[in-house]
Amino acid sequence: MLQKLRFAAGALAIVLLVAWLWPRPGELDGETSGGDTLARIRASGVVRVGFANEAPYAFVDTATGHLTGEAPELARLIFRQLGVPEIEGVLTEFGSLIPALKAGRFDVIAAGMYITPARCREVLFSDPTYAIGEAFIVPDGNPLGLHGYRDLRDTPEAVLGVVTGAIQLRYAREMGIPDARIRIFPDAPSAVDGVAAGRVSAYAGTSLTVNDLLSKTDAPLARAEPFEDPVIDGKPVKGFGAFGFRRNDRTFRDAFNQVLKATIGTPQHLELVEPFGFGENTLPGDVTAAQLCGAGHD
Repeated sequence: MLQKLRFAAGALAIVLLVAWLWPRPGELDGETSGGDTLARIRASGVVRVGFANEAPYAFVDTATGHLTGEAPELARLIFRQLGVPEIEGVLTEFGSLIPALKAGRFDVIAAGMYITPARCREVLFSDPTYAIGEAFIVPDGNPLGLHGYRDLRDTPEAVLGVVTGAIQLRYAREMGIPDARIRIFPDAPSAVDGVAAGRVSAYAGTSLTVNDLLSKTDAPLARAEPFEDPVIDGKPVKGFGAFGFRRNDRTFRDAFNQVLKATIGTPQHLELVEPFGFGENTLPGDVTAAQLCGAGHD
């Protein structure tokens, strides 16, 4: 009898382990099974979008609990035209967005993520939805005179704060700032606290992120003015943000792009993103994901 009970317990444990490891519905759609993600979300009426809670790109309005920002609002507009009336946000640390997308935790990255060749090797991007430059948050008065990555590099006592997974770490390294003078924070508010507490000399982020963060803090901090965007490979850096898709979801991405192309720059689009600081001056022009990704990674 005891042997039978042990066998039954062992069998139950195996069943539970398999159930725990088995993919959730849709997890394999884009990465390994080749499933039709667009057909699935049309049938369900819901698309899951990954975001990192970074205003003004994608964040939850604490007063209403509503997922909003440039990317979610544009996603709603485009997905409605694709026959998907609802979006569901999945909060994810920025540095984990790509792994979580590939693991099937959501269907699209809607976080204003910059298109870079390295990221293009991991995911497909839509064409860009905006283009902006960089900025620093520094203590009031900018005591170290930091007006760009080059100034920080050439100031031995200066330490730069960046967010995990963000492109600013790459900019810092390519501009010659040693890792010993870079501090990585889990999110932008933590990095701002780091500047206020004197743990870092400056926080590097996009110009819109910096403006939003400064509007929400009473700490004696300021935007470094004027500011010099980093020059890498002879070109001033400009960030182009877009939506991310699994590499096996090309049909899905292409359908999204078709609607996006007809939407970007229209009065409806500009009115939608204006509350978040975007406008005609942040439109990406004719730049495409294929151009930004480089050969073989579009």
